[in-house]
Amino acid sequence: MIVTQVERKRGRVSVFVDGERALELSARLAAEQGIRPGRTVTSEELAELSTADERRRAMDSAVRLLSYGPRSVHELRDRLKRKSFGPEAIDATIGRLKELGYVDDAAYARSWAELRQSSRPRSARLIASELRLKGIAPQLALEATSAISDDDAAYEAAVGRLRALRGLQYKKFRERLGRFLTSRGFDYGVARATIERCWEEVGGTADATETD
Repeated sequence: MIVTQVERKRGRVSVFVDGERALELSARLAAEQGIRPGRTVTSEELAELSTADERRRAMDSAVRLLSYGPRSVHELRDRLKRKSFGPEAIDATIGRLKELGYVDDAAYARSWAELRQSSRPRSARLIASELRLKGIAPQLALEATSAISDDDAAYEAAVGRLRALRGLQYKKFRERLGRFLTSRGFDYGVARATIERCWEEVGGTADATETD
């Protein structure tokens, strides 16, 4: 079989073999492999070129995604699937990214947990659950959240709400802060202790707690 025509458009080339359009490649790959009119090719070579091109496109797509922020292996695999890349290209891409250290679920889990605690503190249990939803293995999720103190995290979360709660009677103060802390995944005991601590800090009195 002979390459009879190569049409270039926007960094891609359409390769015609024996007068028929055979495949599309990146212009760079075509140049590297010497794909030009008059070149003799076999069916096996065309299949290899197609596979190599898909791998390159998958890698380029993955690198673009990672440029916006880290991704778990599960997230990256899902995004590449949605872009219609085949399993072989996806596996090869993720394998290479792991080798390069660009994809690391353990590091991703730690980073996610740290970001959550610095921006929107919540319980270790809730963060671990979020990580599992992102495809992180349960053990890695537990390891990433093992250093989180729910008592400290609950207090940090509550402090950001105190301005809006000042002036409330104890019952309303407790209900609103309790709902907020529960929504962040903290259990009853942690929430209760945090409420009492914050109530004292806003100037609440023991008498006020007894009127409930």
